[in-house]
Amino acid sequence: MAVQLLVTDRHLNVVGDPLTGWTKLQCDLNFNAPASGSVVLPAYPEVMELLQPGNRMVVVRDRSIWCAGPLEEPQDYVWDLGGDSEPGTVTARFSDDLARVAGYLTYPEPSKAFVSQTATSDVVRKITANAETIIRTLVNENCGPGALAARRIEQLVLDTVAGVGTTQTVSTRLEPLLDACRTAAVTDGLGFRTRQDGGQIKFGVYQPRDMTKIARFSAGLGNLRKVAFTLGAPTATSELVMGGNDPSDDPPEGDPPYKRVYVEVPSGQAADWYRVEKLIEKSGTDDDSQGELTQAGRLALGNDNSQASLSTVTVDTDDLKAGRDYGLGDQVALVLPTGLEIADVVQSIGLAAEPDSGELVTTVIGNSDKTTTTRMVWTVRDLAYRLGQLEAKGR
Repeated sequence: MAVQLLVTDRHLNVVGDPLTGWTKLQCDLNFNAPASGSVVLPAYPEVMELLQPGNRMVVVRDRSIWCAGPLEEPQDYVWDLGGDSEPGTVTARFSDDLARVAGYLTYPEPSKAFVSQTATSDVVRKITANAETIIRTLVNENCGPGALAARRIEQLVLDTVAGVGTTQTVSTRLEPLLDACRTAAVTDGLGFRTRQDGGQIKFGVYQPRDMTKIARFSAGLGNLRKVAFTLGAPTATSELVMGGNDPSDDPPEGDPPYKRVYVEVPSGQAADWYRVEKLIEKSGTDDDSQGELTQAGRLALGNDNSQASLSTVTVDTDDLKAGRDYGLGDQVALVLPTGLEIADVVQSIGLAAEPDSGELVTTVIGNSDKTTTTRMVWTVRDLAYRLGQLEAKGR
């Protein structure tokens, strides 16, 4: 089998021998989110010695690193008197190094320790730059080489600049670091990831590609396994964004009175459904001159628009392979059994392996959970309409 499992310490030094005797491996890579993996092993003492807090799992496939990151649940041990295995089995669950980045918050003043942050309620970290620069800056100053020594992730460096993204402004204050990164990434559809390269963990930003002419899936090609979609009403059609400062606070002596700023960001979907309002607080942003209040409304609509879900499971073939021909975030084409063709984004790529049955690589295109992007909603609505037309013609 072309899969090898290594355990390293937090500094990326390999400890012990490669893991052997494992019976089941599952590892899912996710777009702009940490990976999720697990492996079942015989619980020999030499194995248990490697599966320790602080260590990392490295999955090597065809001599390339498929996934590398921390052991999040190093030991889930089971022994059963009625079983046929001694000395029992242990399941180790792991992620990729993006999970380490996900563990941080955005400090308003990254150069200061938390206990030394300025005691002012409206201090935020505001960055105006292209989206890639914003994401790299947030990671660098909170957990990368530019962070306080106590907050740096071992071996983490910034990858080569990709030169992608448009100019925008992001304000953040003690929110999850990956949430702030997604805020900067969403407008341009950017992706970000970690990858182990030698003795370094490299964090980088990239622009997903339109691969619809190359990466195509259908039952006829033998690489399409499942398609499902649903459609539901929006949870908000107008985001009412309230910025400015809290009028209950007293302004510093000599300063003008605090004021509120109001911006409405409609989705345009009220005409199709009905009006639903939602209040979004954006305190600390005094005006919408840099579009921050409008951006907050648009981001909220991303969660509140019509609830569409399109999920597709595909498999690798010799002609089309995940990681080689397309990657996370890329747009690919689907030809449904009805003959209809749609395009959507690769959200997850999973590797499943067993010694006896070999490897299976599956790709989830679209989102198996509720998704609300305008493009997706209209894709699903159009799909539902056209399927209805096909059914009507067939009667």
